[in-house]
Amino acid sequence: MESARVIYRKPFSLGILFIGLIVLSTLPLYVQPYLVILLSFVLMYVIITLSWAIFSGPTRYISLASAAFFGIGVYISAILGELWPLPLVIAAGGLISFILALFIGLITLRLRGMYFIIFTFGVSELIRHSILWWEAKFTGTVGRWVIVVDHTTVYFVLLIIFIITLFAAYLIKRSKFGLALRSIGEQEEAAAHIGIGVTSLKTITFAISAFFMGATGAIMATRWTYIDPAIAFSPLFSFMPVLMAIFGGVGQLYGPIFGAAIFALLEEVLITKFPYYYMLLFGIILIAAILFLPNGLVGLVDKIRKRRQ
Repeated sequence: MESARVIYRKPFSLGILFIGLIVLSTLPLYVQPYLVILLSFVLMYVIITLSWAIFSGPTRYISLASAAFFGIGVYISAILGELWPLPLVIAAGGLISFILALFIGLITLRLRGMYFIIFTFGVSELIRHSILWWEAKFTGTVGRWVIVVDHTTVYFVLLIIFIITLFAAYLIKRSKFGLALRSIGEQEEAAAHIGIGVTSLKTITFAISAFFMGATGAIMATRWTYIDPAIAFSPLFSFMPVLMAIFGGVGQLYGPIFGAAIFALLEEVLITKFPYYYMLLFGIILIAAILFLPNGLVGLVDKIRKRRQ
């Protein structure tokens, strides 16, 4: 009976996903431009959060380096946007973030726990202040202008990146690669003892997640016209994916997606309705979610499903 339910859920879930992607693909045809811009903002956080979950979900290594990879993508877009076609700029943003993550991973992924968390956040801040110093010292200005791309193009590019990220996350989760990552999260010493290349596996996964963050930063930069280190490497891009993933739950792929989408929409509503108090309200909602939803939305859905059985 239980196996029949599982078999039934698979095509049902795939059907919902397929319908959802069709709706998202056709939205710009019949909605106002403001909604397209808002959904681009939501997709940005969804991609960053899902990318974060690819590495941190199974390994249980809490990375705060998301802002570094996102910001690198933003600056690549500002530097190369007028020289290269948009697809190459996006690919370059992802590739350079991938290479940077490989380098960071080789240095930091032997650290664990609080040491790894602090180091990854320190890397983001180091890159931010290094670029700030470079611009002030050698260019005489802080920040850069970015070539502008229309909001519909930005939306469709983000949607494509989201689909690729989701597909990559699914493949990793369902493969032996993903099983090895989960074994690292459960008991890293035991995983190393049975022959898993723990450090190399963590480093490669860390770099894969960084690729999508960098590509997202490269396309989002075209929405801001002007960027500087404070915008590109904002600490929010490090902390928000962690909070969004926890809110949604990292047990299933849809957990980080729902968590990021709901949080991003909630942030927009609170900023619009309560511009002076939104951070306070945001904090209260977050604390309540952590207290009453320790396993995130995924845990709540599972609890409701078990009660109905």
